[in-house]
Amino acid sequence: MPGTTVETLALRVQVSAFAGPTLPPGYAELLREGLGGICLFGPNTEAGEDSVRSLAAEIRAASAEGGWAPVITVDEEGGDVTRLEALTGSSVLGAAALGAADDLALTEETGRAVGLRLARAGINLNLAPVADVNSNPDNPVIATRSFSHDAGVAAKHVAAWVKGLESTGVAACVKHFPGHGDTGQDSHVAVPVLDASLDTLRDRELVPFLAAAEAGAASVMTSHIVVPALDPELPGTLSAPVLGLLRELGYDGPIVSDALDMAGASASRGIPAAAVLSLEAGADLLLLGPDKPTSLVHETTAAIVAAVDSGELPLERLQDAVARIDRLLADLTEAQRPDGALDARFEERSVEGARRALATASDDLTAIPDLAGAQVVTVDTEANIAVGDVPWGLPPDIVIRPGDPLPDLPDAPLIVQVRDAHRRPEVGRTVAELPGAAVLVEWGWPGAYDEPRVPRLCPQGFSLPGMAAVTEVLRRSGWNR
Repeated sequence: MPGTTVETLALRVQVSAFAGPTLPPGYAELLREGLGGICLFGPNTEAGEDSVRSLAAEIRAASAEGGWAPVITVDEEGGDVTRLEALTGSSVLGAAALGAADDLALTEETGRAVGLRLARAGINLNLAPVADVNSNPDNPVIATRSFSHDAGVAAKHVAAWVKGLESTGVAACVKHFPGHGDTGQDSHVAVPVLDASLDTLRDRELVPFLAAAEAGAASVMTSHIVVPALDPELPGTLSAPVLGLLRELGYDGPIVSDALDMAGASASRGIPAAAVLSLEAGADLLLLGPDKPTSLVHETTAAIVAAVDSGELPLERLQDAVARIDRLLADLTEAQRPDGALDARFEERSVEGARRALATASDDLTAIPDLAGAQVVTVDTEANIAVGDVPWGLPPDIVIRPGDPLPDLPDAPLIVQVRDAHRRPEVGRTVAELPGAAVLVEWGWPGAYDEPRVPRLCPQGFSLPGMAAVTEVLRRSGWNR
């Protein structure tokens, strides 16, 4: 690294994003100058896997012109959170369903299936899996993205998923350290507080992260939550005590910031200042967030350079961050194996897993009434920002919004589908107004629900295997679609 300018080092620690399926000229130039990489979001991937592969090749070629290797990353958790299958829904089970099915071989093969898809697309770092223990059922942003409310269950499935993913040469980024599961706010729009003792953190939140490290996870993502037991003021992404704890646990790979445009990190200070604070705290790779102008990269670079020049950010800390990123990229250069094969029964086993997940949280399936001629009603609610606008549920005949006047409803049984009704009273009130409701399909976290008058099916997150399992149950009760 001798001779590398501070400006180049400041670029190397940044991962930004743009809209659209092709590389804009301004970003091509930044990659040639040393920009650390690109994070892909729905607008980059909606044209399909071939388009993503072409875009990834453009990114690599631009970086190579400057003599660099880029990080190309994406959020591909499976289940509710998918970017490569955002138009159809994920073809693999999500974390909550896998944890409920409790088949470690299936979980490992699911991580492998995701890795093979990413490797084919030219992506080398996956911002997954989620290692948060969803101990708060009212959590608005983790929920079915978590493997379990139980730390031990979450830990063993996080480790299995990491092993499967990294067997394809795609690096895992386990998130959101030190644990976002026991919070009641979304760090995209607020600064959640995890009010737990250090003993509770060690017994619960940290357990899956330790398991991930033992499984060889290549990187860990921070969370924008305040943990008073560690730091009463700064969120984890900007906190030296929080990120120092990660190093104390023996983890030596790159620490990746969650997106710095989120309110939990930058609402009161701006992205460039948050970037400097995060580097000072010990983060190595900074995610700026989706659809950002090149001017933001330049502003962030200038802020980092100014912090080095003033002595606020030691040059050695910046060099250390780049060295960790370079080691990760060197490990990935020869590692990707996009041509590997899945277990021939993987799709069948995924549906079997979905059936088990459904059975663990649903009401008595024999209590579902006759559904001959039934129509599907979606009570539509906005997804959290992490999930985004992706398909969910059975194809609906009728869509209603909580609080809107009810439309004319058919004289037929209604299959009503919702997300997280237990923490959305307005959804429960709407369901109660539907006189023909015969069964409720809860696609979100299966929390306690105050409207028990109809049987409830809980597939524990949306996925295509989960939809197949729900469809089987409904058809056994006479649904003929």
